[in-house]
Amino acid sequence: MKHRASIFCLFVTVLTLACNKTPSQTTNATPPTPGAKRYHLTGRVVSSDKRGSSVMIDGDEIPGFMGAMTMPYTVKDLTLLDKLTPGDKITADVVVQGDDSWIENVVVTGHTSAPPKPITELHIPAAGDSVPDFKLVNQDNRKISLRQYRGRTLLLTFIYTQCPFPDFCPRLSRQFAEINRQLQANPALSTKTHLLSISFDPEHDTPKALRAYAFSVSGSKSATLFRHWEFAVPRASDLPAIATFFGLVYEKEGVVINHSLSTTVVGPDGRISKWYPDDWQPADVIKAAVDAQHSAS
Repeated sequence: MKHRASIFCLFVTVLTLACNKTPSQTTNATPPTPGAKRYHLTGRVVSSDKRGSSVMIDGDEIPGFMGAMTMPYTVKDLTLLDKLTPGDKITADVVVQGDDSWIENVVVTGHTSAPPKPITELHIPAAGDSVPDFKLVNQDNRKISLRQYRGRTLLLTFIYTQCPFPDFCPRLSRQFAEINRQLQANPALSTKTHLLSISFDPEHDTPKALRAYAFSVSGSKSATLFRHWEFAVPRASDLPAIATFFGLVYEKEGVVINHSLSTTVVGPDGRISKWYPDDWQPADVIKAAVDAQHSAS
């Protein structure tokens, strides 16, 4: 979902609260979407982003779907954003269809003067930054470190296996699976690249859980998968430093982790070549990997 995660609540600038909203103001009802799952959402508007076609909502628990969390939701009708004010209490339908999710049928039910969410400074990884030798444990319960991939282009992203939204971690993993497939079909590139999916949920994502997740998202049941694409998790004490370096923002609320997106191409010299804070296509990352390899030659 374009730009959605890059405006995560921990670093979004919250707009000034306003108070003159009429209760029960509603948008036009949207016809049902065939084949979609729908969930009833209640919450409060934090901010809106017209360029990103999204609204940040401090949402209440949706029983059977996800816990209470603050996150951006995509809207398809941009005129909706002109009708919402930070502090509005709303109800809405969360629609999940395939890889996409969005909200519709938004109804303003009141207004609250709740204080703005805290703003956290975000570190932006820059091309040329030297990547520290972070330590992790992979799906085989084997200790690894980022330095061991020197000499190859490392494609690195962040996931957690219980992520509930299809357009966050599940989409990233499917895209990595496609990258892995394309690179493996080209031996010249396969031997010069490596994929690494890092979990930011060390409490749940044990090596066993990561291994099961890897087989699920890759479509493979063979351990040969891990020769080119590994899944790993850091110690809880090391996670904040790793997340900060790679520009990942996360916050755990119950079993759900609110988070941004972060995918990085690390060159054979161990320096950042390209960083993606939001959505990307496999072709883009493969090209960046090839460019990084050529730059090292």
